[in-house]
Amino acid sequence: MAACCTHPLDVVKVRMQTLDSASGSKRPSTVTVIRKSIQQSGFRSLYAGLSASIMRQMSYSLVRLGCYEKLKSRLSRDGQPSTPQLILAASLAGGLGGIAGNPADILLVRMTSDSIRPPEKRYGYSNALSGLINLIREEGLAGLTRGLGTNTFRAVLMTASQVGSYDYFKTLLLRQPVPVIEYQFHDNLLLHLAASCMAGTVATTVCSPADVLRSRLMASSCNATFTQVLRRSLQDEGVRFLFKGWTPSFVRLGPNTVLLFVFYEQIKKTWSAAMS
Repeated sequence: MAACCTHPLDVVKVRMQTLDSASGSKRPSTVTVIRKSIQQSGFRSLYAGLSASIMRQMSYSLVRLGCYEKLKSRLSRDGQPSTPQLILAASLAGGLGGIAGNPADILLVRMTSDSIRPPEKRYGYSNALSGLINLIREEGLAGLTRGLGTNTFRAVLMTASQVGSYDYFKTLLLRQPVPVIEYQFHDNLLLHLAASCMAGTVATTVCSPADVLRSRLMASSCNATFTQVLRRSLQDEGVRFLFKGWTPSFVRLGPNTVLLFVFYEQIKKTWSAAMS
């Protein structure tokens, strides 16, 4: 549900991250990328790769969120988990999720960036399932592991900074009133909104470098290594390329994180009530 709402911003983010800036031209803004995408392919182009996004959530997010809850409960049998325990549980769960969702991530990056590639270099996947079949047929099973190391590292950072920090902020806000306004939060929708907004900001900043490198590795049709992509990007664009697409990442990840945890908390409450 969260992915369907924020997918257009994910498309813009990937397109900004994979645009070639080697020519020295000024990098386009978020608004420019959105305008050009609509002018060239229509509004529907902003939903390119939606099937891959849903496949990604059903693999990556399924594993990381499920494993996180299990690991957290095992690490905190004696009560409230500590911050290091939350980070450890989130990091391990994120790594497992990154491995499980890597094929869908490859499809998502390729499908969302296809329209800005030269016609002869486009993949032309019609949906995630056909894309998966074509990927295996053309690149073998090894093709499913393209960018796996970077993607797993990003998943560790993302889960630790998003899921781990969400639990941390939620506990912090429940424990003491907010300074200045002296407002005491309770376990309700307002708390979930506040904690998820802060978690989204932290996650966007922490994950931006790994996210950019992951997108470029997965978008590449050649066998470029992590070191080659990093060196070439640093030479052509400087260190600032590591935060390329930060604005659409934040605009996307903020609402995505809010929607993710709001839906998640409500589903948990509904499930608990039904089970009791």
